[in-house]
Amino acid sequence: MFSAIVIDKNDEGQTVNVQQLDESALPEGDVTIDVAYSTLNFKDGLAITGSSPVVRKFPMVPGIDLVGTVTESSSADWKAGDTVVLNGWGVGEAHWGGLAQKARLKGEWLVPLPSAFTPAQAMAIGTAGYTAALCVDALVDAGVKPEQGEILVTGATGGVGSVAIVLLKKLGFRVAALTGKMSEEGYLKGLGAETVIDRAEYAEKGKPLQKERWAGVVDAAGSFTLANAIAQTRYGGAVAACGLAQGPDLTATVMPFILRGVSLLGIDSVMAPKAKRLKAWDRLAKDLDPAALDTIAQTIGLDEAVDTAKKFMSGEVKGRYIVDVNA
Repeated sequence: MFSAIVIDKNDEGQTVNVQQLDESALPEGDVTIDVAYSTLNFKDGLAITGSSPVVRKFPMVPGIDLVGTVTESSSADWKAGDTVVLNGWGVGEAHWGGLAQKARLKGEWLVPLPSAFTPAQAMAIGTAGYTAALCVDALVDAGVKPEQGEILVTGATGGVGSVAIVLLKKLGFRVAALTGKMSEEGYLKGLGAETVIDRAEYAEKGKPLQKERWAGVVDAAGSFTLANAIAQTRYGGAVAACGLAQGPDLTATVMPFILRGVSLLGIDSVMAPKAKRLKAWDRLAKDLDPAALDTIAQTIGLDEAVDTAKKFMSGEVKGRYIVDVNA
């Protein structure tokens, strides 16, 4: 038997609670894992609260991240005793996820735990930090360099934004953090941001072309925030878009793209191929000081995860939440 958060749905609505399950209940897969830690992400908040129909089958164990030890494997890539990390692949939406003490997954979804991090640190990073690394990789691959100007990071107190600031600072970039939590200015500057900007300045529709400021952007907001960031991106700059915290709409014009040569880079963390995943984790191992994770992350138990997920929806969280599924 093992403990898991289970989401179910019936004619009366959705239910979410911690249940005791038999290992025979686990879904199909070629690798069985004793989970050490999972995390809470915005998508987990949507799933647990039912705020958006991200769960595609019921019952469902949420949790788009996990780290743990392989106990059984018929995959050629993994053997018992290996420590593995899972991010995305529809886990927690269409396949049982990491907010449980056991998981059964496809071996092709897994990557090895980098030696630079402990299992808990890997979950302090989680999909949010891995997505931040994908964004930074995309900007660097697009040719954005520190000498070209500042980088804007939106949703800066969130998991993606927090890790992106640390990574960009390490690479020598000057970072401006956009946030709706101006009370967290000290937190953001402690991560490496030089400037903190109130998100209200970007939250409404702006001109299609605005004063050039940003050499690059990491955006987790979408909507008007993304449109305004694009309109302020300097000639030849690049914008990595990875989220929709403000909304999925993008009311913009082609003018920044055809008059300033701005590039809009779409970042998908869920189905990213293994080569991109390994590259992102290599960047994290090289450029993310594990000590910074102490500032970014806090740990909760499995029985606290449901209530904490609700706080994601009300904007009451910052940084990263590690879930110790065995606490």
